[in-house]
Amino acid sequence: MALPSANTNMYENSVLMASELLTEHGNFIRAVIRSQVKNEDQAEDIFQDFFLSLVYKPIPKGVKNIKSYLYRAITNDIVDAVRQVERYRVRIHKYSKQLTYSINNTSPENALIKKEQLDKMFALIKGRLPNSGYQAIFLRYRKHHSLKEVAEKMGVNDRSVSRYICVGLRKIRQLLTAK
Repeated sequence: MALPSANTNMYENSVLMASELLTEHGNFIRAVIRSQVKNEDQAEDIFQDFFLSLVYKPIPKGVKNIKSYLYRAITNDIVDAVRQVERYRVRIHKYSKQLTYSINNTSPENALIKKEQLDKMFALIKGRLPNSGYQAIFLRYRKHHSLKEVAEKMGVNDRSVSRYICVGLRKIRQLLTAK
Protein backbone atom coordinates (compact mmCIF):
# COMPACT_ATOMS: atom_id res chain seq x y z
CA MET A 1 0.00 0.00 0.00
CA ALA A 2 1.53 3.31 -1.07
CA LEU A 3 1.45 6.30 1.20
CA PRO A 4 -0.33 9.41 -0.04
CA SER A 5 2.11 11.82 -1.66
CA ALA A 6 1.53 14.50 1.01
CA ASN A 7 2.65 12.11 3.76
CA THR A 8 5.59 10.94 1.64
CA ASN A 9 6.78 14.52 1.12
CA MET A 10 6.34 15.24 4.82
CA TYR A 11 8.48 12.24 5.79
CA GLU A 12 11.08 13.07 3.15
CA ASN A 13 11.36 16.58 4.60
CA SER A 14 11.55 15.19 8.14
CA VAL A 15 14.30 12.75 7.15
CA LEU A 16 16.26 15.53 5.44
CA MET A 17 15.90 17.83 8.45
CA ALA A 18 16.92 15.06 10.87
CA SER A 19 19.92 14.19 8.68
CA GLU A 20 21.03 17.81 8.59
CA LEU A 21 20.62 18.06 12.35
CA LEU A 22 22.73 14.93 12.88
CA THR A 23 25.37 16.21 10.48
CA GLU A 24 25.60 19.47 12.39
CA HIS A 25 25.20 18.17 15.98
CA GLY A 26 26.07 14.46 15.64
CA ASN A 27 29.19 14.67 17.81
CA PHE A 28 27.29 16.48 20.55
CA ILE A 29 24.46 13.92 20.42
CA ARG A 30 26.90 10.99 20.61
CA ALA A 31 28.76 12.64 23.49
CA VAL A 32 25.55 13.10 25.49
CA ILE A 33 24.49 9.51 24.85
CA ARG A 34 27.92 8.13 25.79
CA SER A 35 27.99 10.19 28.98
CA GLN A 36 24.83 8.46 30.15
CA VAL A 37 25.17 4.99 28.56
CA LYS A 38 28.35 2.99 29.07
CA ASN A 39 27.52 0.08 26.75
CA GLU A 40 28.70 1.01 23.23
CA ASP A 41 26.14 -1.20 21.47
CA GLN A 42 23.29 0.24 23.50
CA ALA A 43 24.62 3.77 22.84
CA GLU A 44 24.54 3.09 19.09
CA ASP A 45 20.99 1.73 19.32
CA ILE A 46 19.88 4.83 21.20
CA PHE A 47 21.58 7.04 18.61
CA GLN A 48 19.67 5.28 15.80
CA ASP A 49 16.40 5.47 17.75
CA PHE A 50 17.03 9.15 18.40
CA PHE A 51 17.34 9.75 14.66
CA LEU A 52 13.96 8.08 14.15
CA SER A 53 12.41 10.14 16.93
CA LEU A 54 13.72 13.29 15.19
CA VAL A 55 12.11 12.11 11.95
CA TYR A 56 8.72 11.49 13.56
CA LYS A 57 8.83 14.49 15.86
CA PRO A 58 11.07 17.20 14.40
CA ILE A 59 12.39 20.05 16.51
CA PRO A 60 9.72 22.77 16.79
CA LYS A 61 10.35 26.02 14.90
CA GLY A 62 10.51 28.31 17.95
CA VAL A 63 13.40 26.54 19.75
CA LYS A 64 16.14 29.05 20.53
CA ASN A 65 18.75 26.76 22.10
CA ILE A 66 18.96 23.62 19.97
CA LYS A 67 21.64 21.92 22.09
CA SER A 68 19.54 22.32 25.21
CA TYR A 69 16.52 20.89 23.40
CA LEU A 70 18.61 17.99 22.04
CA TYR A 71 20.04 17.26 25.50
CA ARG A 72 16.54 17.04 27.02
CA ALA A 73 15.22 14.92 24.11
CA ILE A 74 18.19 12.53 24.30
CA THR A 75 17.78 12.18 28.07
CA ASN A 76 14.09 11.38 27.61
CA ASP A 77 14.90 8.78 24.93
CA ILE A 78 17.48 7.15 27.22
CA VAL A 79 14.99 7.00 30.09
CA ASP A 80 12.42 5.42 27.73
CA ALA A 81 14.97 2.87 26.50
CA VAL A 82 15.92 1.91 30.06
CA ARG A 83 12.25 1.53 31.00
CA GLN A 84 11.63 -0.60 27.93
CA VAL A 85 14.54 -2.92 28.76
CA GLU A 86 13.38 -3.19 32.36
CA ARG A 87 9.81 -4.01 31.31
CA TYR A 88 11.19 -6.67 28.98
CA ARG A 89 13.26 -8.20 31.81
CA VAL A 90 10.24 -8.22 34.12
CA ARG A 91 8.10 -9.95 31.49
CA ILE A 92 10.80 -12.57 30.85
CA HIS A 93 11.21 -13.16 34.59
CA LYS A 94 7.44 -13.50 35.02
CA TYR A 95 7.25 -15.87 32.06
CA SER A 96 10.10 -18.03 33.36
CA LYS A 97 8.38 -18.37 36.75
CA GLN A 98 5.20 -19.58 35.04
CA LEU A 99 7.08 -22.27 33.14
CA THR A 100 8.48 -24.42 35.89
CA TYR A 101 9.17 -27.87 34.57
CA SER A 102 10.70 -30.65 36.55
CA ILE A 103 13.99 -31.83 35.14
CA ASN A 104 13.41 -35.44 36.11
CA ASN A 105 9.70 -36.03 35.77
CA THR A 106 9.95 -39.59 34.49
CA SER A 107 9.81 -42.65 36.63
CA PRO A 108 13.01 -44.71 37.10
CA GLU A 109 11.49 -47.46 34.93
CA ASN A 110 10.95 -45.02 32.07
CA ALA A 111 14.48 -43.68 32.45
CA LEU A 112 15.83 -47.25 32.19
CA ILE A 113 13.70 -47.96 29.11
CA LYS A 114 14.89 -44.70 27.52
CA LYS A 115 18.53 -45.64 28.18
CA GLU A 116 18.04 -49.08 26.65
CA GLN A 117 16.36 -47.57 23.59
CA LEU A 118 19.20 -45.09 23.14
CA ASP A 119 21.75 -47.89 23.45
CA LYS A 120 19.91 -49.92 20.78
CA MET A 121 19.67 -46.88 18.51
CA PHE A 122 23.40 -46.19 18.75
CA ALA A 123 24.16 -49.88 18.14
CA LEU A 124 22.10 -49.69 14.92
CA ILE A 125 23.84 -46.49 13.90
CA LYS A 126 27.23 -48.12 14.52
CA GLY A 127 26.39 -50.87 12.06
CA ARG A 128 25.30 -48.41 9.36
CA LEU A 129 27.98 -45.70 9.48
CA PRO A 130 31.75 -45.64 9.03
CA ASN A 131 33.61 -45.65 12.34
CA SER A 132 34.56 -41.96 12.14
CA GLY A 133 30.95 -40.87 11.57
CA TYR A 134 29.62 -43.12 14.32
CA GLN A 135 32.30 -42.02 16.78
CA ALA A 136 31.66 -38.32 16.08
CA ILE A 137 27.88 -38.70 16.50
CA PHE A 138 28.26 -40.89 19.59
CA LEU A 139 30.63 -38.49 21.36
CA ARG A 140 28.61 -35.43 20.37
CA TYR A 141 25.06 -36.61 21.08
CA ARG A 142 25.40 -39.53 23.50
CA LYS A 143 28.30 -38.26 25.60
CA HIS A 144 27.31 -34.59 25.13
CA HIS A 145 30.80 -33.37 24.22
CA SER A 146 31.42 -30.10 22.41
CA LEU A 147 32.78 -30.15 18.87
CA LYS A 148 36.19 -29.17 20.18
CA GLU A 149 36.20 -32.02 22.71
CA VAL A 150 35.11 -34.52 20.05
CA ALA A 151 37.88 -33.29 17.76
CA GLU A 152 40.47 -33.70 20.52
CA LYS A 153 39.29 -37.24 21.34
CA MET A 154 39.29 -38.26 17.68
CA GLY A 155 42.57 -36.50 16.86
CA VAL A 156 41.11 -34.41 14.02
CA ASN A 157 40.17 -30.77 13.56
CA ASP A 158 36.75 -29.23 14.35
CA ARG A 159 35.73 -28.97 10.69
CA SER A 160 36.34 -32.67 10.15
CA VAL A 161 34.12 -33.48 13.14
CA SER A 162 31.36 -31.24 11.77
CA ARG A 163 31.65 -32.95 8.41
CA TYR A 164 31.55 -36.46 9.95
CA ILE A 165 28.41 -35.51 11.90
CA CYS A 166 26.74 -33.86 8.93
CA VAL A 167 27.38 -36.81 6.59
CA GLY A 168 26.45 -39.34 9.28
CA LEU A 169 23.15 -37.64 10.12
CA ARG A 170 22.30 -37.31 6.43
CA LYS A 171 22.90 -41.03 5.94
CA ILE A 172 20.75 -41.87 8.98
CA ARG A 173 17.93 -39.66 7.63
CA GLN A 174 18.18 -41.40 4.25
CA LEU A 175 18.00 -44.83 5.92
CA LEU A 176 14.96 -43.78 7.95
CA THR A 177 13.09 -42.34 4.97
CA ALA A 178 13.88 -45.43 2.88
CA LYS A 179 12.14 -47.62 5.47
